[in-house]
Amino acid sequence: MAEQEGVIKYQLDHEEAPLPDAMDIEPLVLWREKLVECGLVGQDPERYDGYGFGNLSMRLDEGFLITGSQTGEVKDFQIEHFAWVRQADPEENRVLSLGQTPPSSESLTHAAVYAALPEVRFVFHAHSPDIWRRASELHVPETAPVPYGTPEMAREVARLLALAETRAQRLFTMAGHEDGVLSFGATAIEAGEALLGALWRAQT
Repeated sequence: MAEQEGVIKYQLDHEEAPLPDAMDIEPLVLWREKLVECGLVGQDPERYDGYGFGNLSMRLDEGFLITGSQTGEVKDFQIEHFAWVRQADPEENRVLSLGQTPPSSESLTHAAVYAALPEVRFVFHAHSPDIWRRASELHVPETAPVPYGTPEMAREVARLLALAETRAQRLFTMAGHEDGVLSFGATAIEAGEALLGALWRAQT
């Protein structure tokens, strides 16, 4: 049986308050729109029991900005649809955040990427049956089949990111998370192109 999408599994200390207006959300909003158009992010009654799927984040001077939990159906993304993850400790399974919506259930996975690769500024988590099912054929790195949003997944991410192949592709799939694919880059374009390039290869 497929794991329910969008369930927060870590210990969350979230302060519900407006985020600073000065935060630049434009790169995440623009790329989210592109990924929604491709069916990689969003919400669909025919997929994952109707729960929202996929999330995007951007490194900040302190922590990172990430799309909020279960915001897949939102069409016009604004600052209130993001959460600021100020601290994330995968080993302690704890997230400290601020915003008008709680952070994505995948926040610990994003945090693991940022911790492992200081040069990375953007992380995109999408859902693609095409890439996920053909990962071995396409030589896309895969995590072990461990649950998403857990310390075990964070450790798997760290293991994969220690491999030159994963860093070169800027992409891996999550074997224990149905259709889960994660890309990353120093820029939003790098992270987005890694994901869209893999989708093109999977579909042709």
